[in-house]
Amino acid sequence: MTNPAVLIIDDEPDLCELLSITLQRMDLSTRTASSVGAAQRLLKTEQFDLCLTDMQLPDGNGLELVEWMQQYTPNVPVAVITAHGNMETAVRALKLGAFDFVSKPLDLAGLRKLVASAIKLSNPNDGDTSVFGPRLLGTSAAMHHMREMIARVARSQAPVHISGESGTGKELVAKLIHESGPRRDGPFVPVNCGAIPTELMESEFFGHKRGSFTGAINDKKGLIQSAEGGTLFLDEIADLPLHMQVKLLRVIQEKAVRPVGEQLEVGIDVRVLSATHKNLAHLVAEAKFREDLFYRVNVIELRVPSLRERPEDVRELAEVILRRLGRRMKIAPPMLGKDALAALEIYAFPGNVRELENILERAITLTTQGEIRAADIQLRPPPGAAIAAPTSLNTGALGDHLEEIERDAILKALEQTRFNKTAAAKVLGMSFRALRYRIKKLGIE
Repeated sequence: MTNPAVLIIDDEPDLCELLSITLQRMDLSTRTASSVGAAQRLLKTEQFDLCLTDMQLPDGNGLELVEWMQQYTPNVPVAVITAHGNMETAVRALKLGAFDFVSKPLDLAGLRKLVASAIKLSNPNDGDTSVFGPRLLGTSAAMHHMREMIARVARSQAPVHISGESGTGKELVAKLIHESGPRRDGPFVPVNCGAIPTELMESEFFGHKRGSFTGAINDKKGLIQSAEGGTLFLDEIADLPLHMQVKLLRVIQEKAVRPVGEQLEVGIDVRVLSATHKNLAHLVAEAKFREDLFYRVNVIELRVPSLRERPEDVRELAEVILRRLGRRMKIAPPMLGKDALAALEIYAFPGNVRELENILERAITLTTQGEIRAADIQLRPPPGAAIAAPTSLNTGALGDHLEEIERDAILKALEQTRFNKTAAAKVLGMSFRALRYRIKKLGIE
């Protein structure tokens, strides 16, 4: 078996030699190129497992090479070597698709960790998308796109911000990014930023030295260091107070932490993922979230779709949830009746998948048969909606009745908007995709 190959691109012979010696000691073979053109020729003719490129080259720059590689050699991870403190260039490289960056003067220990992570990407076991099967459910176009995006960002070390409404599964997406990438053997450390008292935040995040404050009777490793070699997931990052945002920004820029009471910083190898259900851009405009931190954590944004944007996934999600609840309660899971499914498919789900789980758990306890009916699911009425129950309607006809109500509402909205589906979706309070799905299912011409 041949050793993994690394292409080093730099016009400084001394740096090329230093990198070659360092990598060869890791049992890697190396080739060097002194220009963008020479690198492109080698990448076209030889197989490489990693590319390390300097930013300033005689015939171009590293950003141009990163962009070229995304088109012609997308499976080769590329890391850029930037000038110390030049985070703007590093962020631009990550946005263009670079795997990671390293700053001059080179920290060889950090470089070895970066290279080891990148080489794992060439292992066919890494990035195995089979983890998506039983866990990220749904066959809708939105979920296919989500799987593709997870597979793509898993190959990078760039910070990813996961946005989406409460209950959509943002932490699950973060776990899948971690498990699909080269850090899958390292720890995944989730942190709810809104659940830590402000006065304990520094100690919890950065750790502390014994005697650094009253009650610090032992050295303590912080949450960030606990994620060493793996992934730190900052959930509800919008809840971080401003003084902690400043400190987190430094951690991301310098790849180092300083425990409370410690004089020296400690280098870290951690990938940062973050999430919130709030709109970070709006918070930046309101001066409630630092703009510089926003650009650091939001290098890549991944939006998790709401459940009402993918109504065609409701049946599959419901069936899987019912089986899981049945195993937990040690009972045979009831079937989902047609009328119950019809009601769920037109429901707006303000709480998304989490709300669907709660609805079905309640329905299991209420049903007296082996089938969940519409009367068992007790959906919340939309705000301002009039609640009118038909008096002479048997449960068998309820599904048909619901479809009639839904068909009438859609037709009225279409007529009101002169059959503009986008406008009609707004009137109905649903997404365009959801409206299109319901029109097709109900056979409305």
